[in-house]
Amino acid sequence: MAQTTINVRIDEDLKKQFENFCNQTGLNISTAINIFVKTVVRENQIPFKITTDPFYSAENMAHLKKSIENVNNGKIEFHDIIEEE
Repeated sequence: MAQTTINVRIDEDLKKQFENFCNQTGLNISTAINIFVKTVVRENQIPFKITTDPFYSAENMAHLKKSIENVNNGKIEFHDIIEEE
């Protein structure tokens, strides 16, 4: 089987954490990524649940936009927003 290389950019601290995890489980990074890729291909899906951050929901973005407009228009003070939460 011919081999190929995939280059991926990743946060340095995250890489160190992942490498530590792999070492603790007796794997190296290449083996762990190969396991992930083979599982994706075999199951035809990402092998874990992927969710969005609720902070970026349309509802929350609209709330933030409205709050910023109110502060900019002098309708409410910034400290009033902090105390609401």
